[in-house]
Amino acid sequence: MTEADVSTAPVVLWSTPDEERSGKPLLVLLHGYGANEQDLLSLVDLLPGDFAVASVRAPIAMGPGFTWFPLTDSADYSLDAVKDAAAFVLDWLDGVKGDHPSVTLLGFSMGMAMATTLLRQRPADFAAVVGLSGFAVNAGGDPTFRDDELDGSVPLFWGRDQQDPVITQDKIEFTMGWVRKHVKLTKVLYTGMWHGINQQEIGHVSEFLTHEVLKK
Repeated sequence: MTEADVSTAPVVLWSTPDEERSGKPLLVLLHGYGANEQDLLSLVDLLPGDFAVASVRAPIAMGPGFTWFPLTDSADYSLDAVKDAAAFVLDWLDGVKGDHPSVTLLGFSMGMAMATTLLRQRPADFAAVVGLSGFAVNAGGDPTFRDDELDGSVPLFWGRDQQDPVITQDKIEFTMGWVRKHVKLTKVLYTGMWHGINQQEIGHVSEFLTHEVLKK
């Protein structure tokens, strides 16, 4: 595993050319462990076309893909690694968000951990968050996670399958406690999806984004 120089900008794939992005609400896609910035772009055609969509590559090479931080049950894991990855994304976002009226985050698996971390570090910066088959990290009271400033007003969609074999029960229990206390939660359970995304879920995400972001 080699960590990228976090002073460099991330690799980002956009859904539209540069000249067509300005003025549109921004939707940022954050992929899961071992994937890359191309992984979630197939969702774009199934989501509202009003967004400028940016899919961001995680900074740490992992096998054929990339990861935001080491797996939480590995010896290499640390909260500092999560915070470093968040800073990597936030530095990039600070350079582009001025062109957009709002920023919404969509993360799959570990990407949901990243999306919720970004929200917790910048509670006022995001219109909404979508988490698919993922979790929020246990920050242990770290002061950079400003949970006390999240008063339940930010909409968060959390979709998952109770039979998901990847996200462990301790992560689910922590995340359940966190979302109930800090966000305006829309939680939907799916069957037969396992650790994945299905068309029904993306239909629900599209409705959520339309209602909670585009119509606000």
